[in-house]
Formats: sequence, C-alpha cells, structure tokens
Amino acid sequence: MRIAERAGAQPMPRHGARVLHYAVFPYSGITALSQLDNDLLLRALNREPVPRTPVWIMRQAGRYLPEYRRIREQAGSFMALCQNPELACQVTLQPVERFRLDAAILFSDILTIPEAMGLGLYFEPGEGPRLKHPVRDERAIDQLPVPDARDELGYVPDAIRLTRRELQGRVPLIGFAGSPWTLATYMVEGESSREFRRIKTLLYDRPELLHRLLSKAADSITDYLNAQTEAGAQALMIFDTWGGALSHEAYHAFSLAYAKRVIKGLTRQREGRHIPVIFFTKNGGLWLEAMADSGADALGLDWSTSLGEARQRVGERVALQGNLDPCALYARPETIRTEVARTLADYGTGPGHVFNLGHGVHPEIQPDHVDAMIEAVHELSPAHHEQR
Repeated sequence: MRIAERAGAQPMPRHGARVLHYAVFPYSGITALSQLDNDLLLRALNREPVPRTPVWIMRQAGRYLPEYRRIREQAGSFMALCQNPELACQVTLQPVERFRLDAAILFSDILTIPEAMGLGLYFEPGEGPRLKHPVRDERAIDQLPVPDARDELGYVPDAIRLTRRELQGRVPLIGFAGSPWTLATYMVEGESSREFRRIKTLLYDRPELLHRLLSKAADSITDYLNAQTEAGAQALMIFDTWGGALSHEAYHAFSLAYAKRVIKGLTRQREGRHIPVIFFTKNGGLWLEAMADSGADALGLDWSTSLGEARQRVGERVALQGNLDPCALYARPETIRTEVARTLADYGTGPGHVFNLGHGVHPEIQPDHVDAMIEAVHELSPAHHEQR
C-alpha cells in the first residue's frame, strides 16, 4: 500500500534530488512497535545467550535479486530509488520475505551524506559511484555544509518509519552509515580508488585540513545515525570500507579516531532497549584490539581474519560478525554448507557471533545459493549454543 494511501493524502511531486513532500503517519505506538518476534540479532550483539547463530548479509537487498531489479527499473535510477521511502521500504523487505533472515537492513547508500552536501552523487554503469563536485582545496572543504539529517536527508528516516511498520516486529531493522574516513575518500577522490592518491596527498601534506574535513564528516554522520535511531532503527552499523588502505599510524589518527567520535555521540537507548553498534573496517584485522575499544558493541570481520583468532584477541569486550568469503556463494550448495560449518567452527561455541559475509553479496550470486547458506546456518548453528 502506498504511503499516501495509508495517510489519506495524494502523492506530491518530486523536485530536484529529494522528495519535498510525502505523507507519513506520525511515529506513535512505540510500545507496540518495540515488540519483536525475533530478537536474536540484538541478543547476539549484546553477547547474550541465543539458541542459534543469527544471520543476515551485507547488501542483502540488491542486484542479485530479480525482484530488486524490477523495482530499480521502475524507479529510474539508483538515487531515485534511495530517495523514495515507499520503494526503499519495498526493497528493504524483499530479502526478509524471501529468506529466513534475522534482520532487515535499510536500503540506502553510504554516500547520501555527500549528496546532501551538494557534491552531486551519480552512478556510471559498471563503474560505481561518482561525485560531480569533489572537494580538493581548503576553500571547498571549509564551505562544505553539515546537512540536516531530518531535512535534506529526511527521506531516510521516513523510509525507516515505514519499514518498521511493514516489518510488524518480525525482525529488527538495522540503520547504517559510512565512516568519516570512507566518506572523505569519496569526497576528495570523487570516485572509488585503488591508490587514494589525492586524499593521501592531503593526509601527508595538509593533515590539519584533512582533520577539518573528517570533523565535518563525523558531525554529519553522528546526526544522520541519531536521526535513524529516532525514526526506529534498532541497531546501527558503521562501514569503514577503506580504513584498511591506511598505514598503521594513519589508521589510528584518520580513521579510528573519528569512528570513535561518531560512536561516542550516538543515542544508545531507544524504546526501552540498548541500540547496539557494529563497526566494520575492511582489511582491519591488524587493529582488532583497538577497534574493540572504540565503544562499538560488535566488530565486523572480512574473510581475511580468522574468527577464532579474533575472538581470542578481543575476549568478551565485543561480539563478532562475519565472515564467509562472498565468493564461496558461487560454489555448489553442498560446498556452501561445508564453508558455513567451517565458519561456525572457527568461532566456536557460545554467544557473541552474528553470521554474515565478509563483505557484500555480489550481484552475480544466485539467490538459491544465498538461501543454501542461510539454511545451513539455521541447521548447523544450534549445536554451537547447546548448554553443557
């Protein structure tokens, strides 16, 4: 049912890059909405006992699903889809309706904040996101605004409110954002990069200027994530996709420090519950001990780090999420099952594990292979939680 139909109003026209008006019910009935039929994810993130390992997957709403591709075509562009709360809600729900997942994650993009800052986000087919107006000098950085997450980015909390209603407590809803460092790489480079030439030149030649950019990014991300929590997100994830491209010293100064600043500023209680935060640095296995002191409740791991070794290193300070290689899903279902068993065994027994991929699911993966992975987690993980 369309948002306007639910509220008894007519859909309003779009203008430019954002939706100016759309009708959404006021967010009321917190007590009823806070009841969850399945809270395994939240319990696991808090390292509480669970009967089995919860499972969800990064990019679980995306191009590998034919139903997603149909809505993406209907929307006309990726950003039009992100900025339409009704369609974003539909896409968010698709994997939850297809698979036995233990969480939904809002369909959006980490670069909504640079878009709201006026940097002109667009997508080249087959080449990923690009920004029309990257910031590469002092004047451009100093003139960057900090967008209001409830205004310029208001379509995101609106999509969260609608999704919470449609989920009806089936599973928790995860909100997310990119880390300050990761957003800054796109804002300076203007696109994905292998060498990070421009931003690393800024890091070494003008570190104080990069700190000013990261400070603005951190303030924007903190406000953005808090707006998501206010709208109904029940867990949060911070994606530090490019932190692993930094040297040891630079990671602490330019990535981790600002992620910690964001986490410290987050609202951590809502609807009578703790709001857990997952912090994921791709290729960040070198820094797990420092990441565990970030204030996050859980760390995401890519496939290059052993779950068992990571558990020994962080102890009981945080839960762990991961970390099957996404490419394992190209294999036969029986091989996928074997890899699921290996991943569960690597973590071991007891609480504190959320099963996930080590990064996002690839567009070419077959949905039935994703289902094989999820069903294997359901079948095999209870043995790792038996009381002895």
